[in-house]
Amino acid sequence: MVQKAKILLVDDRPENLLALEAILSALDQTLVRASSGEEALKALLTDDFAVILLDVQMPGMDGFETAAHIKRRERTRDIPIIFLTAINHGPHHTFRGYAAGAVDYISKPFDPWVLRAKVSVFVELYMKNCQLREQAALLRLQLEGGGKGAVGGKESAGLLAELSARLAAVEEQAEALSKQLDDDSADAAAVATAAHLERKLTGLRRALDALEPGAGGGGAPVPSQN
Repeated sequence: MVQKAKILLVDDRPENLLALEAILSALDQTLVRASSGEEALKALLTDDFAVILLDVQMPGMDGFETAAHIKRRERTRDIPIIFLTAINHGPHHTFRGYAAGAVDYISKPFDPWVLRAKVSVFVELYMKNCQLREQAALLRLQLEGGGKGAVGGKESAGLLAELSARLAAVEEQAEALSKQLDDDSADAAAVATAAHLERKLTGLRRALDALEPGAGGGGAPVPSQN
């Protein structure tokens, strides 16, 4: 069973949160509400999120300040942030949003279809990264159980075959997603994230290939997931 991704919705107005939930419900993911910057930071302490939709104008800690706290934390610094704002103070205001670490800056009222499409890209990237971490964990177990990288026996061979098949499926999905991003002229941040995912997949494939019987490269290192 595939675990659903979590999407954090941050807005001090309940009606805005309700509208976002209605727009994003078609993605069939887990939507988490936060009515303030402080509440959002609390949620980020315990849960992992695929993307954050963050209102700019909030009492107390506004969206810019909240984003700054998110980007300072090692655990959350890489989570994509999409700013939502009902005001437009020109290029300077937009630049401040990007400078705070946002991958996108959308003015209200926005096109529901466009917002849903943008969020879906980051959800898909997040799911691919989760799959990649699972493959790396299995590979790490294989390495630890194989001593100095020696792979032998029917059980080890079967596990290697299963790992290779799972990795191939993720590689195929990642390639299709990259092509989709190129075709749609997507955000530069999304394209860069997809490229980073492909690089990690390449490293994992090399490590897995080194475990194959006769590879002669025993003890291949597991690629970093940072």
